[in-house]
Amino acid sequence: MIPPFTLPDLAPHLISLARALPLLAPLALAFASLYAFKAPGLRPRRAVQVAEASALGAMLVALLSALVLAAYGPGTGPALGYGLVAFAPRLDLVSLILMLLVSFIGWLVLRYAGTFLDGEPRQGPFTGFMTATLAAVLMLVQAGTLLQLVAAWIVTSLLLHQLLLFYPGRIAAARAARKKFIVSRIGDAALIGAAVLLAIAYGTGDIGQILAAAQAGESAASQSALPAFAAALLALAALLKSAQFPTHGWLTEVMETPTPVSALLHAGIVNAGGFLLIRFADVMLQAPVVLAVLVMVGGFTALFGSVVMLTQSAVKSSLAWSTVAQMGFMILQCGLALFPIALLHIVAHSLYKAHAFLSSGSAVETVAAIRRPGPVAIPDARAVGRAFLLALAIYAVIGLLFGFADKPPQALALGAILIFGVAYLIAQGLADAAPRALTWRTALYAVSAATAYFALQRLADWLLTGTLPATPAPGPLEWTLMLLAVVTFGAVAVAQSLFPLWAYHPAAAGLRVHLANGLYVNALFDRLIGGWSTDKKTGLCPSITPPTPAAIKE
Repeated sequence: MIPPFTLPDLAPHLISLARALPLLAPLALAFASLYAFKAPGLRPRRAVQVAEASALGAMLVALLSALVLAAYGPGTGPALGYGLVAFAPRLDLVSLILMLLVSFIGWLVLRYAGTFLDGEPRQGPFTGFMTATLAAVLMLVQAGTLLQLVAAWIVTSLLLHQLLLFYPGRIAAARAARKKFIVSRIGDAALIGAAVLLAIAYGTGDIGQILAAAQAGESAASQSALPAFAAALLALAALLKSAQFPTHGWLTEVMETPTPVSALLHAGIVNAGGFLLIRFADVMLQAPVVLAVLVMVGGFTALFGSVVMLTQSAVKSSLAWSTVAQMGFMILQCGLALFPIALLHIVAHSLYKAHAFLSSGSAVETVAAIRRPGPVAIPDARAVGRAFLLALAIYAVIGLLFGFADKPPQALALGAILIFGVAYLIAQGLADAAPRALTWRTALYAVSAATAYFALQRLADWLLTGTLPATPAPGPLEWTLMLLAVVTFGAVAVAQSLFPLWAYHPAAAGLRVHLANGLYVNALFDRLIGGWSTDKKTGLCPSITPPTPAAIKE
């Protein structure tokens, strides 16, 4: 006799079904993509409207998913497939935050692109590829299985490749797409290898179960080294995805693509490397040496990108180098095991940089101000010393108010690095030629920055407690790297304060040329992949079609 079903019997199935709600977001965008591909290429007004509506629908789904998360807690939805060959959505705070971020930025970019590309003969396919890319990113951030994660990761890259080649006649665009394609395939191979090792080590393809087992330190004795090897491959995939030195060249050439693509990169694409490290934070903690490598590579990339950014004359080029630096800082945060702060950085930077790219056409004055950060006065060594002491004092006072005791040393070191940037502003205010109003204004900026840092850090830690692991106590290697990072960033901040216009000084003309070209690392990469080889008839790179008159005009 079969016992009758009761409400308690159905409750787990209903909860699992409710956790499948996030799948509606990428499905809506996928439908909009198919509609756009079938629409006319020139002025597909209805397709643009459907795309915008689908992005709004994705935002609504994310908000409803927040209610499901609040009611039933985190978990994985029903799986489509069996065992390791299965797709399933995972709903937790990490996936929810990124779903909201991706859908919101996607909606803004689609609205902007509808006007920006009006009159383009291929606007329909562009809208289709853009909505399809957003759908793939949403599948990535809510992946509950290794198979879904890998598939969405690869599909996102392939769709982005089509967007980068929207103007196939542009030599630099084709070269950037080619570099991105090569780097991405290496990253794909690293991620596939990591997925295989994780599946072998933990005997499952469910990401939630893998994280729980990693947090508990459970794996077969004969497979104890596999999580560390998997962490190394995850780190490699993340570094390649986030355009870290020396594979950053493709990102610095995004100005050859339509502006909406540059903005779309910050909707979970270029920062997907950070998401990967955050998602597998419990696994990454099993490999301290890998985290140390992330600190070194991320820290160097952050310094390198920020210095080169100051020498760029083009608006989008300057913003692209800024993204390289910010992605380096994000990787540095992950290497310090500050995963909640890294997630907060992804959100803040994505919103800021997407806005910066979309408004780049009218932001010449703003970017000029970024490139010339010393508009009022050049402080002397005494003013710089006072500025740094004052900034550290403000940092200490605000930190005591929020409580230093419960902060890990890594977070305190990161706060010191951030306060160095504020010290530069204070140095401007303390210069002899600076007006009194600037002094008070920069002091207010310093207090606001320190307060915001501790407040947002506490908020992120509070929200993500239980979702992301706590930062472990640092060992000798971690202390050495933290000290090196603080000293290095501090030295650069002091140099920038003493010589705010160094990039424009005649004595630095030669250095400026080298830095403006990124120390020629990108050129070496071009030569390595044959990017400078030309066809005898056209004079262009292989597989690059000659530019059309419309492309030249644009």
